[in-house]
Amino acid sequence: MVYAHRLHIHQTRQVGNIPYISHLLSVTALVLEAGGTEDEAISALLHDSIEDQGGEKTREEIRQRFGESVVNIVDGCTESETFPKPPWKERKLRYLAQIETANPSVQLVSLADKLHNGRSLLLECDKLGDKMWKFFPVGKTEILWFYDSLLPIYQRTSYLKLADEFRKVVSGLHSFL
Repeated sequence: MVYAHRLHIHQTRQVGNIPYISHLLSVTALVLEAGGTEDEAISALLHDSIEDQGGEKTREEIRQRFGESVVNIVDGCTESETFPKPPWKERKLRYLAQIETANPSVQLVSLADKLHNGRSLLLECDKLGDKMWKFFPVGKTEILWFYDSLLPIYQRTSYLKLADEFRKVVSGLHSFL
């Protein structure tokens, strides 16, 4: 937790100026509550580290500190580590293919991540309405397309309770269209 906090200390969520560590802790709680292992919980804390905080250098630090299993899960949840990032749709299509064929550990961390993101979006929609979408590089239609595309993948995992909650969150987001 200390390592994840140090990596993301200057980062906030896209909406609300909320410290980024809150997202990492929430994703980790979801993983543990779903029966996740210690490696899956550590990976949940670090799932955005390679992508957002240093690429290959951070990957090697994670490998040295936490082992091959953790770095493999984090890699499986990483959309892109290049800067600048590839175009949004290209990254999302690649991520969908990646998650569809991923191992159950990667799918669990990914599902927990997207569930927490979706919950956060829903809360912000309640507070800000349509103004909320201006904080994102693409509009609500594209974000909902991505979530709609993830849903059948998650529903084929063994994490049906989390997948059902994700379905409800996505449905709630659709009500703001």
